[in-house]
Amino acid sequence: MREGRHEHKGRHGHMEHREGRGHGHEDKKTRFHSAQTFRRGRAVAFLERLNVKRSTLASQLEQPEYESIKQVISGELKATDAIIQEFIHTFELFEVFTESEEKEEKPDGEEKKDDKN
Repeated sequence: MREGRHEHKGRHGHMEHREGRGHGHEDKKTRFHSAQTFRRGRAVAFLERLNVKRSTLASQLEQPEYESIKQVISGELKATDAIIQEFIHTFELFEVFTESEEKEEKPDGEEKKDDKN
């Protein structure tokens, strides 16, 4: 009986067994792309949170109740700006940053409209 099992393994080698699982390296590419997209999405979400914090600090600078700590808030705003710039550069999120700038420039949260209409 043992010899029969051994012969069975010999007919179906390790490589043949692995090849039967799917598309080989194509699955790895798909998984890598999915993981890369997922990580980029998380980076974009974190950048959006940083921009919310930046907006909060900027609005606090204009509020009279924060007058006594205006220098501290200003320092935090500058530090947040530096972190945002470094984050954008590190994760190559330049297009995301320009889109968020365009939204901030529009009053009352209006979206930029196409000139083609």
